[in-house]
Amino acid sequence: MTVPPVPRGGVRGDRVVDDLLDSYLSPRPEIQHLGSYELPSLEQAARLVEQGRRLLFPGFFGPTVARLPRTELREQVREWVDDLRNTLRRQVYRGLHHKTQLAAGSDQHECPDCLAQAEDITAEFLAQLPALRDQVARDVRAAYDGDPAAAGLDEVIVCYPGVFAVTVFRMASALHRAGAAVVPRMMSELAHEKTGIDIHPGAAIGDSFFIDHGTGVVVGQTTVIGNRVRLYQGVTLGALTVPRGSERPPCGAKRHPTIEDDVVIYAGATILGGDTVIGKGAVIGGNAWVTASVAPGAVVAGSVGRR
Repeated sequence: MTVPPVPRGGVRGDRVVDDLLDSYLSPRPEIQHLGSYELPSLEQAARLVEQGRRLLFPGFFGPTVARLPRTELREQVREWVDDLRNTLRRQVYRGLHHKTQLAAGSDQHECPDCLAQAEDITAEFLAQLPALRDQVARDVRAAYDGDPAAAGLDEVIVCYPGVFAVTVFRMASALHRAGAAVVPRMMSELAHEKTGIDIHPGAAIGDSFFIDHGTGVVVGQTTVIGNRVRLYQGVTLGALTVPRGSERPPCGAKRHPTIEDDVVIYAGATILGGDTVIGKGAVIGGNAWVTASVAPGAVVAGSVGRR
Protein backbone atom coordinates (compact mmCIF):
# COMPACT_ATOMS: atom_id res chain seq x y z
CA MET A 1 0.00 0.00 0.00
CA THR A 2 1.41 3.38 -1.01
CA VAL A 3 1.30 6.00 1.72
CA PRO A 4 0.34 9.39 0.30
CA PRO A 5 2.78 12.20 0.96
CA VAL A 6 1.99 14.58 3.78
CA PRO A 7 0.64 17.73 2.17
CA ARG A 8 2.69 20.86 2.60
CA GLY A 9 0.84 23.27 4.85
CA GLY A 10 -2.76 22.31 5.45
CA VAL A 11 -4.48 22.03 8.82
CA ARG A 12 -1.78 20.00 10.54
CA GLY A 13 0.99 22.19 9.16
CA ASP A 14 -0.80 25.34 10.24
CA ARG A 15 -1.21 23.92 13.75
CA VAL A 16 2.54 23.29 14.03
CA VAL A 17 3.28 26.78 12.78
CA ASP A 18 0.85 28.35 15.23
CA ASP A 19 2.16 26.28 18.15
CA LEU A 20 5.74 27.29 17.33
CA LEU A 21 4.72 30.93 17.00
CA ASP A 22 2.99 30.81 20.37
CA SER A 23 6.14 29.32 21.84
CA TYR A 24 8.30 32.04 20.25
CA LEU A 25 6.09 34.78 21.65
CA SER A 26 5.82 33.32 25.14
CA PRO A 27 8.03 34.75 27.93
CA ARG A 28 11.11 32.65 27.10
CA PRO A 29 13.59 35.25 25.85
CA GLU A 30 16.57 33.02 26.62
CA ILE A 31 15.72 30.61 23.75
CA GLN A 32 14.68 33.02 21.02
CA HIS A 33 16.27 36.11 19.52
CA LEU A 34 13.83 37.32 16.87
CA GLY A 35 13.82 40.83 15.47
CA SER A 36 16.64 41.97 17.73
CA TYR A 37 20.29 43.05 17.53
CA GLU A 38 22.91 40.91 15.76
CA LEU A 39 24.60 38.08 17.66
CA PRO A 40 28.15 36.82 17.06
CA SER A 41 28.26 34.51 14.07
CA LEU A 42 29.70 30.98 14.11
CA GLU A 43 30.63 31.44 10.47
CA GLN A 44 32.57 34.59 11.31
CA ALA A 45 34.18 32.91 14.34
CA ALA A 46 35.47 30.20 11.99
CA ARG A 47 36.78 32.97 9.75
CA LEU A 48 38.59 34.49 12.74
CA VAL A 49 40.28 31.16 13.43
CA GLU A 50 41.55 30.93 9.86
CA GLN A 51 42.60 34.59 9.72
CA GLY A 52 44.54 34.09 12.93
CA ARG A 53 46.22 30.89 11.76
CA ARG A 54 47.22 32.64 8.51
CA LEU A 55 49.13 35.22 10.56
CA LEU A 56 50.61 32.72 13.02
CA PHE A 57 51.69 30.21 10.34
CA PRO A 58 52.10 32.27 7.15
CA GLY A 59 52.27 30.15 4.02
CA PHE A 60 50.87 27.07 5.72
CA PHE A 61 47.32 28.43 5.82
CA GLY A 62 45.50 30.86 3.59
CA PRO A 63 46.42 31.66 -0.01
CA THR A 64 49.92 30.94 -1.23
CA VAL A 65 52.08 34.04 -1.26
CA ALA A 66 55.06 34.39 -3.56
CA ARG A 67 58.46 35.20 -2.10
CA LEU A 68 58.33 39.00 -2.00
CA PRO A 69 60.72 41.78 -1.05
CA ARG A 70 60.21 42.95 2.54
CA THR A 71 58.37 46.13 1.49
CA GLU A 72 55.82 44.20 -0.59
CA LEU A 73 55.48 41.44 2.00
CA ARG A 74 54.84 44.13 4.61
CA GLU A 75 51.85 45.35 2.61
CA GLN A 76 50.54 41.80 2.35
CA VAL A 77 50.82 41.28 6.11
CA ARG A 78 49.17 44.65 6.70
CA GLU A 79 46.23 43.49 4.58
CA TRP A 80 45.94 40.27 6.61
CA VAL A 81 46.03 42.20 9.89
CA ASP A 82 43.40 44.64 8.65
CA ASP A 83 41.14 41.76 7.58
CA LEU A 84 41.46 40.20 11.03
CA ARG A 85 40.90 43.54 12.76
CA ASN A 86 37.68 44.21 10.86
CA THR A 87 36.24 40.75 11.49
CA LEU A 88 37.30 40.61 15.12
CA ARG A 89 36.09 44.08 16.08
CA ARG A 90 32.60 43.38 14.74
CA GLN A 91 32.26 39.97 16.37
CA VAL A 92 33.65 41.13 19.73
CA TYR A 93 31.24 44.07 19.63
CA ARG A 94 28.30 41.74 19.01
CA GLY A 95 29.28 39.53 21.95
CA LEU A 96 29.73 42.46 24.34
CA HIS A 97 26.51 44.08 23.18
CA HIS A 98 24.59 40.86 23.73
CA LYS A 99 25.87 40.34 27.27
CA THR A 100 25.22 44.00 28.12
CA GLN A 101 21.64 43.80 26.89
CA LEU A 102 21.03 40.56 28.79
CA ALA A 103 22.34 42.09 32.01
CA ALA A 104 20.25 45.22 31.53
CA GLY A 105 17.14 43.39 30.40
CA SER A 106 16.89 45.68 27.37
CA ASP A 107 16.91 45.34 23.59
CA GLN A 108 18.77 48.36 22.26
CA HIS A 109 20.35 47.96 18.85
CA GLU A 110 23.41 50.14 19.50
CA CYS A 111 25.91 50.35 22.37
CA PRO A 112 28.66 53.00 22.04
CA ASP A 113 30.42 51.75 25.18
CA CYS A 114 30.51 48.22 23.77
CA LEU A 115 32.00 49.54 20.53
CA ALA A 116 34.76 51.38 22.39
CA GLN A 117 35.50 48.28 24.44
CA ALA A 118 35.57 46.13 21.29
CA GLU A 119 38.12 48.51 19.76
CA ASP A 120 40.35 48.18 22.84
CA ILE A 121 40.06 44.39 22.95
CA THR A 122 40.83 44.11 19.25
CA ALA A 123 43.89 46.35 19.56
CA GLU A 124 45.13 44.38 22.58
CA PHE A 125 44.71 41.07 20.76
CA LEU A 126 46.53 42.26 17.64
CA ALA A 127 49.40 43.57 19.76
CA GLN A 128 49.80 40.07 21.23
CA LEU A 129 50.15 38.30 17.86
CA PRO A 130 53.99 38.25 17.81
CA ALA A 131 54.05 36.78 21.34
CA LEU A 132 51.33 34.28 20.40
CA ARG A 133 53.42 33.23 17.42
CA ASP A 134 56.39 32.54 19.71
CA GLN A 135 54.13 30.55 22.04
CA VAL A 136 52.57 28.36 19.35
CA ALA A 137 56.05 27.74 17.94
CA ARG A 138 57.00 26.20 21.29
CA ASP A 139 53.81 24.09 21.21
CA VAL A 140 54.70 22.86 17.72
CA ARG A 141 58.22 21.95 18.85
CA ALA A 142 56.80 20.11 21.88
CA ALA A 143 54.56 18.07 19.58
CA TYR A 144 57.47 17.20 17.32
CA ASP A 145 59.78 16.29 20.21
CA GLY A 146 57.05 14.27 21.92
CA ASP A 147 56.04 12.12 18.96
CA PRO A 148 58.63 9.93 17.19
CA ALA A 149 56.12 9.46 14.37
CA ALA A 150 56.37 13.15 13.43
CA ALA A 151 58.29 13.49 10.15
CA GLY A 152 58.85 17.23 10.55
CA LEU A 153 57.54 20.46 11.96
CA ASP A 154 55.58 21.06 8.77
CA GLU A 155 53.65 17.82 9.27
CA VAL A 156 52.93 18.77 12.88
CA ILE A 157 51.60 22.21 11.89
CA VAL A 158 49.37 20.98 9.08
CA CYS A 159 48.18 17.59 10.33
CA TYR A 160 48.13 17.35 14.13
CA PRO A 161 44.70 17.89 15.75
CA GLY A 162 46.33 18.71 19.09
CA VAL A 163 48.30 21.54 17.53
CA PHE A 164 45.16 22.89 15.86
CA ALA A 165 43.20 22.80 19.13
CA VAL A 166 46.00 24.34 21.19
CA THR A 167 46.55 27.09 18.60
CA VAL A 168 42.86 27.98 18.67
CA PHE A 169 42.99 27.88 22.48
CA ARG A 170 45.90 30.34 22.52
CA MET A 171 43.91 32.82 20.42
CA ALA A 172 40.65 32.28 22.30
CA SER A 173 42.41 32.55 25.66
CA ALA A 174 44.00 35.87 24.69
CA LEU A 175 40.57 37.22 23.74
CA HIS A 176 39.01 35.85 26.93
CA ARG A 177 41.65 37.52 29.11
CA ALA A 178 41.15 40.79 27.22
CA GLY A 179 37.45 40.76 28.09
CA ALA A 180 35.76 39.43 24.95
CA ALA A 181 32.43 37.69 25.49
CA VAL A 182 30.93 34.70 23.66
CA VAL A 183 33.41 34.79 20.74
CA PRO A 184 36.25 32.93 22.58
CA ARG A 185 33.84 30.12 23.49
CA MET A 186 32.63 29.92 19.90
CA MET A 187 36.21 29.58 18.68
CA SER A 188 36.97 26.86 21.23
CA GLU A 189 33.82 24.95 20.31
CA LEU A 190 34.76 25.08 16.63
CA ALA A 191 38.07 23.44 17.54
CA HIS A 192 36.17 20.95 19.71
CA GLU A 193 33.89 20.07 16.81
CA LYS A 194 36.83 19.62 14.43
CA THR A 195 39.19 17.68 16.71
CA GLY A 196 37.21 16.25 19.64
CA ILE A 197 39.43 18.30 21.99
CA ASP A 198 37.50 20.57 24.37
CA ILE A 199 39.61 23.30 26.00
CA HIS A 200 37.82 26.12 27.78
CA PRO A 201 39.41 29.50 26.92
CA GLY A 202 39.45 30.36 30.63
CA ALA A 203 42.01 27.64 31.39
CA ALA A 204 45.59 28.74 32.13
CA ILE A 205 48.12 26.71 30.14
CA GLY A 206 51.89 27.15 30.16
CA ASP A 207 54.44 26.78 27.39
CA SER A 208 55.26 23.73 25.26
CA PHE A 209 51.88 22.05 25.71
CA PHE A 210 51.31 18.87 23.70
CA ILE A 211 48.13 16.85 23.23
CA ASP A 212 48.86 13.59 21.40
CA HIS A 213 46.05 12.08 19.28
CA GLY A 214 43.62 14.17 21.30
CA THR A 215 40.12 12.83 20.73
CA GLY A 216 38.06 13.09 23.90
CA VAL A 217 40.37 15.43 25.83
CA VAL A 218 38.53 17.85 28.14
CA VAL A 219 40.23 20.77 29.91
CA GLY A 220 37.85 22.69 32.18
CA GLN A 221 37.54 26.42 32.68
CA THR A 222 39.60 26.81 35.85
CA THR A 223 42.28 24.23 35.05
CA VAL A 224 45.86 25.43 35.57
CA ILE A 225 48.55 23.65 33.55
CA GLY A 226 52.27 24.31 33.85
CA ASN A 227 55.05 24.07 31.27
CA ARG A 228 55.99 21.03 29.16
CA VAL A 229 52.86 19.05 30.05
CA ARG A 230 51.77 16.20 27.78
CA LEU A 231 48.26 14.73 27.53
CA TYR A 232 47.04 11.75 25.55
CA GLN A 233 43.59 11.03 24.14
CA GLY A 234 40.60 10.74 26.43
CA VAL A 235 42.08 12.72 29.35
CA THR A 236 39.61 14.69 31.46
CA LEU A 237 40.70 17.58 33.67
CA GLY A 238 37.32 18.25 35.19
CA ALA A 239 35.26 19.25 38.20
CA LEU A 240 33.66 17.17 40.91
CA THR A 241 29.86 17.24 41.11
CA VAL A 242 28.56 20.80 40.86
CA PRO A 243 25.74 21.62 43.32
CA ARG A 244 22.55 23.11 41.93
CA GLY A 245 20.50 26.10 42.98
CA SER A 246 21.83 28.46 45.63
CA GLU A 247 24.86 26.21 46.28
CA ARG A 248 26.01 26.45 42.67
CA PRO A 249 29.52 28.02 42.70
CA PRO A 250 30.02 31.28 40.80
CA CYS A 251 31.43 31.07 37.29
CA GLY A 252 35.22 31.14 37.57
CA ALA A 253 35.41 29.56 41.04
CA LYS A 254 38.27 27.03 41.11
CA ARG A 255 36.68 23.69 40.23
CA HIS A 256 39.32 22.01 38.08
CA PRO A 257 42.76 20.59 38.89
CA THR A 258 46.21 22.12 38.79
CA ILE A 259 48.83 20.28 36.74
CA GLU A 260 52.40 21.32 37.50
CA ASP A 261 55.37 21.36 35.10
CA ASP A 262 56.59 18.25 33.21
CA VAL A 263 53.58 16.06 34.02
CA VAL A 264 52.56 13.27 31.62
CA ILE A 265 48.95 12.06 31.68
CA TYR A 266 48.21 8.93 29.68
CA ALA A 267 45.10 7.97 27.73
CA GLY A 268 41.76 7.82 29.47
CA ALA A 269 42.89 9.29 32.79
CA THR A 270 40.39 11.41 34.74
CA ILE A 271 41.58 14.06 37.22
CA LEU A 272 38.91 15.99 39.10
CA GLY A 273 38.56 18.78 41.66
CA GLY A 274 39.73 22.32 42.24
CA ASP A 275 41.93 21.30 45.19
CA THR A 276 43.64 18.48 43.27
CA VAL A 277 47.28 19.22 42.42
CA ILE A 278 49.42 16.92 40.29
CA GLY A 279 52.99 17.62 41.36
CA LYS A 280 55.86 18.44 39.05
CA GLY A 281 57.14 15.51 36.99
CA ALA A 282 54.38 13.10 38.04
CA VAL A 283 53.12 10.43 35.64
CA ILE A 284 49.43 9.54 35.64
CA GLY A 285 48.78 6.15 34.07
CA GLY A 286 46.12 5.29 31.54
CA ASN A 287 42.52 5.12 32.82
CA ALA A 288 43.54 6.36 36.28
CA TRP A 289 40.87 8.05 38.40
CA VAL A 290 42.36 10.84 40.52
CA THR A 291 40.45 13.07 42.94
CA ALA A 292 43.27 13.83 45.39
CA SER A 293 46.65 15.50 45.02
CA VAL A 294 49.66 13.56 43.75
CA ALA A 295 53.20 14.20 44.96
CA PRO A 296 55.88 15.53 42.60
CA GLY A 297 57.58 12.75 40.66
CA ALA A 298 55.03 10.11 41.65
CA VAL A 299 53.76 7.44 39.28
CA VAL A 300 50.04 6.73 39.59
CA ALA A 301 48.18 3.70 38.32
CA GLY A 302 44.57 3.02 39.23
CA SER A 303 42.68 5.33 41.58
CA VAL A 304 43.77 8.05 43.97
CA GLY A 305 40.85 9.43 45.98
CA ARG A 306 40.06 11.71 48.84
CA ARG A 307 40.01 10.20 52.35
